[in-house]
Amino acid sequence: MKKRWKNLDFALTFSPLALAGFGIVMIYSASMLYGVMEFESSTYFLVKQIQWVLMGSFLFFFTLFIPYQKYKRIIKMITFGIILLLIGVLIFGKEVNYAKSWYDLKVLSFQPAEVAKLGLIMYLAAVFSKKISYIDNFSKAVVPPLVITSIVLGLVILQPDIGTASIIFLISLSVILSSGIRFRHLAALIGVGVLLLIAVVPHLVTDERSERFTGAYEPFEDHLDSGYQLIQSYVAIGTGGLTGVGLGNSVQKLGYLDHAHTDFILAIVAEELGLVGVIVSIGLLALIVIRGLYIAKKCEDAFGSLLAIGISSMIGIQAFINIGAVSGLLPITGVTLPFLSYGGSSLLVLMVSMGVLNNIAMQVRSQETPIRKRKEAIPTEPRLRSVGQ
Repeated sequence: MKKRWKNLDFALTFSPLALAGFGIVMIYSASMLYGVMEFESSTYFLVKQIQWVLMGSFLFFFTLFIPYQKYKRIIKMITFGIILLLIGVLIFGKEVNYAKSWYDLKVLSFQPAEVAKLGLIMYLAAVFSKKISYIDNFSKAVVPPLVITSIVLGLVILQPDIGTASIIFLISLSVILSSGIRFRHLAALIGVGVLLLIAVVPHLVTDERSERFTGAYEPFEDHLDSGYQLIQSYVAIGTGGLTGVGLGNSVQKLGYLDHAHTDFILAIVAEELGLVGVIVSIGLLALIVIRGLYIAKKCEDAFGSLLAIGISSMIGIQAFINIGAVSGLLPITGVTLPFLSYGGSSLLVLMVSMGVLNNIAMQVRSQETPIRKRKEAIPTEPRLRSVGQ
């Protein structure tokens, strides 16, 4: 046990736990008024998030010591499970904001699409790690996993949850790219994807979704409606300056900025803690992604390497989409900021993912030969005997 703890990756352990702890503080600050208005309790979201963080921390340390190779053995069960969950939510799910994407179990609610992210990463990593030797064979190596990926994507789009579907698509693309697929095959996939997009988009575009583009890129054209949310985010970010107005002193959270404790938590961080708070938050997220990709490079096992790439990509892509929406770089899609935003499903999946990633890192570190031993293992040339010996 001591040997296992010795190989624990500090960056991949400290960063998510620090972000989750910081998230508790910021969620409490951002949600006090909303909690009073909706649930007559200023600590409603604080208590809920503490519960999620404690549960997530338990799952993190539980999965930390499960050898990641075991997931490969049950990959068929994992794949079948996520597809079943996604089908079930379309039938039995609870509709929230015009999307049927939640299971309401009274005791707790969760989004199966969040589970599908990690499940699909495991599936793609397992499948492509077996197919590396014949990855050039498009029909045998690439087509079968694409069918499963398309099914998962299609089920998420049907909810509809375009934001999560976009993340799943980009994650899948990152794993497929890392598997060594040929450029011409990749070009063909992109071509087919564009054609499908052209065919599907007209059926998915509604007035509400088109307004999100208008609100993102021309917010002041309709400052009272489609552009209102982004403008309030700009006000929060601009007010914060370098060091912020002080923890708990945000004005935008007082009914001006909707979803202040979820999608737009970074805007409140910017207002209360300034650019310094934003840099620390993004810096810790970047540290997780960079460290994860480094572990992927060091891992000699193809499954472990692709799994690390997928998990790192998931966190990086989700963070980029959220930051893009808060800053007006991308349309608002309802994607939360990893570890910081309020929400149980996303946090639990992220903590499990970090446990898996840390297990890969631990195995990589345990297999590395210490420098001293490596030096001793290097054969040296025998010394020349001196004259007279």
